Amino acid sequence: MSLRPSPSKWRVLVLLGTAFFMTILDGTSLLTALPAIEREFRAHGTAVSWAVTAYALAFAGLLLLCGRAADLLGRRRVFLAGMSLRVLASLGCGFAPSTEALIAARALQGVSAAIIAPAALSMVMNAFTEGAERNKALGIWGGIGGFGATAGLLLGGLITDTLGWQWVF
Repeated sequence: MSLRPSPSKWRVLVLLGTAFFMTILDGTSLLTALPAIEREFRAHGTAVSWAVTAYALAFAGLLLLCGRAADLLGRRRVFLAGMSLRVLASLGCGFAPSTEALIAARALQGVSAAIIAPAALSMVMNAFTEGAERNKALGIWGGIGGFGATAGLLLGGLITDTLGWQWVF
């Protein structure tokens, strides 16, 4: 048996890794935009920080439940539902007219992240056979997560400074 995965497995990893990258990036990109959001909404820092907290609570709180839902309802179906929710929640964030609306939309983004992450990881696990092939794919997956967190901070600041905080989403 060859240790090189087939090209279709790599396509699966790239596609799902991109979704995972965006999920993790969304978790950190807002941090650099918080001062601009505070100024625009004339809100106190504590109120705006709930946008970060709402995402994290929804993501962490629903992760196991959404993973089980993917097992029961089908990983692909659940993943696509999560991606659809991600698009709607991101639009809600970008067009939020108030701090409260932004917090609600960020909570929905967190829900979408909780849906996407376990379904995507499970599909990657199914695409690669056990052993060295799967270990390599999971190593890449972990690297994607770390890169997404770092890139979120850098891109969040760059986008906020050049285009405005709304484009961070």
